[in-house]
Amino acid sequence: MTPFLVSDKWYDLRDLGNLSSAILEAADRVLPFGVVYVLAALIGFVASFLLFVLPSQLIVGVYGERRIIGRMQSRLGPNRVGPFGLLQPIADAIKLIQKEALTPTQADRAVMYIAPIVFVMPAVLLWAVIPFGERMVIADIPVGLMYFLAVSALPVIATFMAGWSSNNKYSLFGAMRIVAMAISYESPLVLALLGAVVMAGTISLSGMVGWADQFDIWMVFVQPLAFVIYFICVSAELNRTPVDIAEAESEIVAGYLTEYSGMKWGLFYGMDIGYALAASGFAVTVFLGGWTFFGLEQWVPGWLIFIAKTHLFYFLFIWTRGTLPRLRADQLMAFAWKFLLPLGVFNLLVVTTERMLWSEQDYAKGLIYIFALVNIVLSVVLVYAWARFNGYRPERTPTRPRLVKQAGGYIPVGEWP
Repeated sequence: MTPFLVSDKWYDLRDLGNLSSAILEAADRVLPFGVVYVLAALIGFVASFLLFVLPSQLIVGVYGERRIIGRMQSRLGPNRVGPFGLLQPIADAIKLIQKEALTPTQADRAVMYIAPIVFVMPAVLLWAVIPFGERMVIADIPVGLMYFLAVSALPVIATFMAGWSSNNKYSLFGAMRIVAMAISYESPLVLALLGAVVMAGTISLSGMVGWADQFDIWMVFVQPLAFVIYFICVSAELNRTPVDIAEAESEIVAGYLTEYSGMKWGLFYGMDIGYALAASGFAVTVFLGGWTFFGLEQWVPGWLIFIAKTHLFYFLFIWTRGTLPRLRADQLMAFAWKFLLPLGVFNLLVVTTERMLWSEQDYAKGLIYIFALVNIVLSVVLVYAWARFNGYRPERTPTRPRLVKQAGGYIPVGEWP
């Protein structure tokens, strides 16, 4: 093969599958039958952890997020521990390890101890079906999207366990809010992903990457409304600002984490970043072409493209966290049921109609670009029209501060015109 393409050499880092294949083939010749399958899973986990999760957790998830949000809010962020504050995550980890993990006397100790463990496990399992590159997926199952949705629902159980077992009313309130958000936002989330599934004709994550590569277009252009709905819904399910009502300090202290301290709290905090990265990787796979980039993957390793896209999507989480105010609980619930859910249903109706028309034209490649243009325009019109129907009136928004008298507030007796 040419030197610019992915070669068959094990040492070519543009395809890490070559290296792992060489190791597994050598191990299969000396190890008992069946052991190589366990070794393959371990290699995949270690490689993904060292190349993706660990750098993301230390640099992007902690240091990068805090520094970027600091700049957005006109402050410095970490800048004392190590050069440019780069060692701040290590200092935080040492601090959490040294802290005493307190447990309330009336708490359910067993459940309270198990909850952080149950919260961590799905964060690892999610990466099993996400393809990092060509032939770089631990479990390339045909129902990868369904697997991801099923496993991503497990943390809700862990957070409810944490809130209920703490024997604290604020913790229980936070846990119930998590459950309410999961139920409310799972419906429009599934509808949004169903639109992408109908258009791609597969629920395999590798198949969705192949679809984007085959038609030279990302799903985000064909399903822009589904992409927006996915981002909002996954932000709510991840309990990310501005929809982190389960940890609203002004209302319920720290929600389900109120009674947690030390490294038990650190597991919840660290895996929050892990779940956000997994959701970013999933969005990149479904909506942004995965590890492909219109042929660039022939010269640049696909797994590097995937990592770059994932961190760019993660920046959206950072951006919203640093700039938007927190919503109230009633606003968040109403937004899911009254706004996102109807939009998701209408989007599914549109995409099924387009899929039917597309199949009648033998899936002509040019027609998908027409659908993309129509859907972009239709999404903007639909969002604005539905917002107006629900009472959105931008013309009533004041352009400058108003006095109390002008706003119709308190007016002393005798001064009413």
